[in-house]
Amino acid sequence: MDNSFTARAETLDKQDPLAALRAQFLIPDGMIYFDGNSLGAMPKAALEAVSEATQQEWATDLITSWNKAGWFALPTEYGDRLAPVIGASAGEVVICDSTSINLYKALFAGLSLRPERQVIIAEKSSFPTDLYMVEGALASRPGLEMKLVDDLLTAIDESVAVVLINHVDYRTGKVAEVEAITARAHEMGAVVIWDLCHSAGILPVGLNAAGADLAIGCTYKYLNGGPGAPAFIYCAARHLPNVSQPLSGWWGHAQPFAFDTGFAPDAGIRKFLCGTQPILSFRALEAGLDIISGLDMAQVRAKSLSLTSLFIELVEAKVPALKLASPRENALRGSQVSFTHPEAYPIVQALIERGVVGDFRMPNVLRFGFSPLYLSHMDVVHAVEILREIMEGDVWKAPRFQARSAVT
Repeated sequence: MDNSFTARAETLDKQDPLAALRAQFLIPDGMIYFDGNSLGAMPKAALEAVSEATQQEWATDLITSWNKAGWFALPTEYGDRLAPVIGASAGEVVICDSTSINLYKALFAGLSLRPERQVIIAEKSSFPTDLYMVEGALASRPGLEMKLVDDLLTAIDESVAVVLINHVDYRTGKVAEVEAITARAHEMGAVVIWDLCHSAGILPVGLNAAGADLAIGCTYKYLNGGPGAPAFIYCAARHLPNVSQPLSGWWGHAQPFAFDTGFAPDAGIRKFLCGTQPILSFRALEAGLDIISGLDMAQVRAKSLSLTSLFIELVEAKVPALKLASPRENALRGSQVSFTHPEAYPIVQALIERGVVGDFRMPNVLRFGFSPLYLSHMDVVHAVEILREIMEGDVWKAPRFQARSAVT
């Protein structure tokens, strides 16, 4: 690798205020992990937290842990801890269920605020499962309509009830304009749901500053909560008195242990809960929240942009066969960089075998996610050197890299 790039990366790493955080994560020796936008690395503290939850709270204290260990309060306790990371206030975020289930709740919550309207609008490029959940909502409520568009700002009109938007595009990493889209939707009388799966924990979101209505997101990417970690849902405090959601389970009841026959929703954010939550997963998530909640998101964002900018510059200089699919301008790019190539899948597989873990997205995208909490600028330099060797040596053409796995 060019010595000038190496020297620059070494200097940036020496000046990095987040460098010490890497020691808090378990990263296998020899691996450069560029897939934090799919599954974040494991915090070391998660091992101890889960051990305590299994050996003491479950095995020894058993059912008394609902009170003794505070299990029942974890969805709101952890929600309050996450709230500042996404620009929300205490009492506006609850951690629970999966992203898809929370989206279903959010869709009907948004519709409950605009009962006279029937149109849900979303981008054609939305993460597919978001659109699948809209289809499910349409099937359960005759009269609803979904419109898929290329440009939300020009498509939102006075017929729209709910706008569904991914804050960061899962393929390209393009960042949507939270304030502009929210303002346009409100001008037209619509409610906005923000999907924060690829932005929570990696860049400042500013929900309250933008006047946001609802948001959902996962905790297993940049929040490092572990595979299948519980997701979150945000509802602005101003909407809580009037909003409703359809999954009226007992954890969302105003008095869940009264065991009344009829449902009476909690007055606050707990109304978005449904059933019993996965406590062991919550305990694993705690370690990730402990790390991210103590950080300055501006510093996280600055390092993210430094890593991704260096990666783009190096790949374009050393591996010109790959074509940039992510925004070049920093302000428009999240913490992932995507390149395209007709043989993207086998190239990614060859990289993984050499210890550089990114992922593939249809039809021809090599996607690399950068977590500033455990990646360095020298990781970028080493990774691009391996990528260059794979491309120049046609290593990816080996038959073992051609077979598709179930998970890509």
